[in-house]
Amino acid sequence: MFIRKNPSVLIFLAVLAVFTLTVTLMSEAYGSGAVPTSMVKTLGKTLCLALAALAMDLVWGYAGILSLGHMAFFALGGYMIGQWLMYARTGEIVAATLANAPIPPTSTEIRDGIAGQIFGVVGSADLPLTWSFAGNLPVQLLLVLAVPGLFAFLFGWLAFRSRVNGVYLSILTQAMTLALALWLYQNDSGFRGNNGLSGLQNIPGLAHVPQSDLSVWFLWASALALALAYLLAAWLVSGKFGSVIRAIRDDESRVRFLGYSVEGYKLTVFTLTAMICAIAGAFYYPQAGIINPAELAPIASIYLAVWVAIGGRGRLYGAVIGAVVVSLLSSWFTGGRAPDLNLGLYTVKWVDWWQVLLGLAFVCVTLFAPRGLSSIIDAVKGFRVPNRRGRDLGPDLGALREKEAEA
Repeated sequence: MFIRKNPSVLIFLAVLAVFTLTVTLMSEAYGSGAVPTSMVKTLGKTLCLALAALAMDLVWGYAGILSLGHMAFFALGGYMIGQWLMYARTGEIVAATLANAPIPPTSTEIRDGIAGQIFGVVGSADLPLTWSFAGNLPVQLLLVLAVPGLFAFLFGWLAFRSRVNGVYLSILTQAMTLALALWLYQNDSGFRGNNGLSGLQNIPGLAHVPQSDLSVWFLWASALALALAYLLAAWLVSGKFGSVIRAIRDDESRVRFLGYSVEGYKLTVFTLTAMICAIAGAFYYPQAGIINPAELAPIASIYLAVWVAIGGRGRLYGAVIGAVVVSLLSSWFTGGRAPDLNLGLYTVKWVDWWQVLLGLAFVCVTLFAPRGLSSIIDAVKGFRVPNRRGRDLGPDLGALREKEAEA
């Protein structure tokens, strides 16, 4: 019934499945090798960014909350899984080194060796309290959701109960992200300061598996996470919950007057999308191999909003399209693959001009194509909103009009 009412969901899942299968059959591990391992990793990371954009569209496009701090939750998810990856992998190395000792090492000696290996770079030999569960994978997986979710819940509860809205809320979320990044930059934060967590591409227990295989496995996992999140988001926005958050976006005071708990709905969306971003980060950074506080820079969350705007705010598939298109173009332009443009008196180097191009694209979309790239799909499929020239959509004078229908 749900799929029948939302055929775009089935189309999206089919396209995602075909894409994943195609990349797999063209990979070095399971196919012809036409797609190198580095590109498979790039595509896997792109799917993770699309998952984060999906969350951003849910909180901004549907609930009207312009959060400029959601990439903080993305990074927190990466830090939580990164702790286990680095701890377990270092533990394997330390255990192998101490295995040659005349006396077998104790668990305490192994733990001290791990702490020295990880935190020696910041002048410490002790394992911080924040790493208490780093050797326990189930607990760290739980923390991937719990830490960003609790952080988002506390921030949202304080902000929404004070009825902070609009640009003021956006500034607060950006300040939250900056404060968290500045704290992580400190060596005594417990997360290795500016060095961050590295070597995350080395999965514990899978040292014998080549990166070509691991890259495909992470591609599958990222695609599955995106598919499940898309199903969840589509189900939420197609029901009463979706109707209420869209109403809050359009007229918050009126919804509150009707008796709905506006703060409760906003807090739910904010916390849920933070957890989705955390999941995306937990899949992204093992493919990236490293995470540091620079990942929490406020500009990263602004990029996330730009992706959603370019793709089409208020449309789930639009957010995914925007993230995929912009992130792949960014990799192409900034990776030196795009040839320089010689204008005679000046040579345009796209590595330097990519951000300018992205800014111009954002301005043009905002002014001339508010529905973003997703409007192309509307034109192809004939989903355009009918132009009723202001006439009522119902028999009474209070019926929905064209302006509301386009919102």
